[in-house]
Amino acid sequence: MSTKLLDHKKIERNVTLLGVLSLVVVAIGGIVEIAPLFWIDSTVEKVEGVRPYTPLEQAGRDIYVREGCYNCHSQMVRPFRDEVERYGPYSLAAESMYDHPFQWGSKRTGPDLARVGGRYSDEWHVQHLKNPQSVVPESIMPRYAFLAQRDLAGYDAKGSLTALSRVGVPYSKEDIEKAAADMILQATPFSDTTDLMKRYPKAQARDFDGDPTRVTEMDAIVAYLQMLGTLVDFESAKPQEQAR
Repeated sequence: MSTKLLDHKKIERNVTLLGVLSLVVVAIGGIVEIAPLFWIDSTVEKVEGVRPYTPLEQAGRDIYVREGCYNCHSQMVRPFRDEVERYGPYSLAAESMYDHPFQWGSKRTGPDLARVGGRYSDEWHVQHLKNPQSVVPESIMPRYAFLAQRDLAGYDAKGSLTALSRVGVPYSKEDIEKAAADMILQATPFSDTTDLMKRYPKAQARDFDGDPTRVTEMDAIVAYLQMLGTLVDFESAKPQEQAR
């Protein structure tokens, strides 16, 4: 029997020695993975188009989290052929760089929503939230019709953006001061949204819930869903040889 094999048996039979050596191996591996992070500006490469949520979209996202939608819907398309063909381009780390908390999810009772923006009309989303089975008969999703009855006036948009800015989301002082007004403005038809669009490129402004007389939680969550996956231009990012 070789000397190396005998030495290995000694390690396996000595619990203390095995534990110490395992700790050393894990420590070395950890240092190799973690140390480089101290010498780079950011672990997430920025992607053109990605921006913080508008106050209305953020309100919708908070409602989405509040209602536990992430328990059945993930927001992360993995880089596998079957997922890309079904849902669209795979998710980029930068797309969730302003998410607190992120909505990657680990379960798909329903489809992934990372690319749901623009796939359906506002009316479809409203009807789906009010009565899911009316548009998807086999759905087991509960009804959220009450969202159309709850006004958004009580949502603290300024406080939400202030909290997010403290953890690194780049909202300006102007964004924070105008948060409450921006939230209502985005869901009010025929409003002047020039300044809003300048600060939040690709934001969609209109009546989302079908009731232009009020701004509701339904407006907010539909606005949030309609922007998911719409900020990054994946077509322009395709390799040139594939675009030909």
